[in-house]
This record gives sequence, structure tokens and C-alpha cells, in this order.
Amino acid sequence: MTKEVTEGKGGCNPWRIAGWGLAATLWLIPLATMRITDAVNWTAFDFVFAAVMIGGVGIAFELAVRTTRNLAYRAGSGLALVTAFLLIWINAAVGIIGDEGNPLNLLYGAVLATALAGAIGARFQARGMARAMTAAAIVQALVGGVAVVAGGSAPPGPTGQIVLNGLFVLLFAGAALLFARAAGTADG
Repeated sequence: MTKEVTEGKGGCNPWRIAGWGLAATLWLIPLATMRITDAVNWTAFDFVFAAVMIGGVGIAFELAVRTTRNLAYRAGSGLALVTAFLLIWINAAVGIIGDEGNPLNLLYGAVLATALAGAIGARFQARGMARAMTAAAIVQALVGGVAVVAGGSAPPGPTGQIVLNGLFVLLFAGAALLFARAAGTADG
């Protein structure tokens, strides 16, 4: 694509503007919701936490996009980042095993540590990223197994644990497949 197609008149990429606009909108939704209902009651810390989370994902994705033009790598990066974001967000908000105060929820940190350590160890190269995301999917499945056994009947229950953890396994595995595809191309 030519520079004129990928950038607007001011030299700014419209996809970039849309992405950061979406990030800002996601951050502002709770503020607007708090004006309408008492069901949402965020503190200043909640807004700072959300800004760090959403901004961190945005910056990491920007770095990935600037690193390569490989669409599979970009998609793998986006999927891995969204998956990690959701894992942290759900765990912080309501917890995956029981409520957010259940110490078993800390086990999900092992999934994130596996993905991050693998990515750094691979120097963010596509083939290594595929391995890192595969390892994260395996650790997610193991932690999910612990959640089913140790979580007992705590919400969301064994069936809910299997479904929720299975979804995260599939998301990490999907990222691994995208990175593997990127590794198979010349500029991955």
C-alpha cells in the first residue's frame, strides 16, 4: 500500500486514530455509566488501573505493528494482548476461581509469566512467539484443571471453569497458530 492510502492527510494513520479512540471510549464507558446507575461505582484507582491496562495493551500493539508488516504476526500479537488483558481484567474484577479475593486466582499469573518470559526469550521473533503462546495455552489448561478441582462449587462452578479456561486456552492457541503462520513467511 502506498503512504497516501495508509495515512490520512495530516500524515496520521486512520487505523491508529480509531484504535486509540476505541481505547478512550472503553475507558470512559464506566464514567458515563456511573452517571446513569449506582450499579457501577468505580474509584480513582479503578480508572487509573483501567488506563494502565488499556494504554499498556495499546502501546504494546503499536510496537508490534511497527516491528513488522506481517499481518499474521500483527494478528497474533493482537490476539495474545487481548487474551492477556481479559485474563487480568476478569481476575481483577470478579475473579475466575470464586471471587477476586480467592488466592487460587494468583495461579493465573503463571500463565502470563509464561507468555511474557517466552516472548522475551524469543526476542519477539515469530517462531519463538508461537512456542511461547503454546506454552501459555498449556499452563492455562493446567491452571484450569486446578481451578476445576480446587474451586469446587465456587462460582462459576466446574462447568463454568471448564468453559472459561477452555476459552482462554483456545485464544492462546489461536495466537500460537498465527505466530506459526507468521514464522512461515519471509518477513515474520
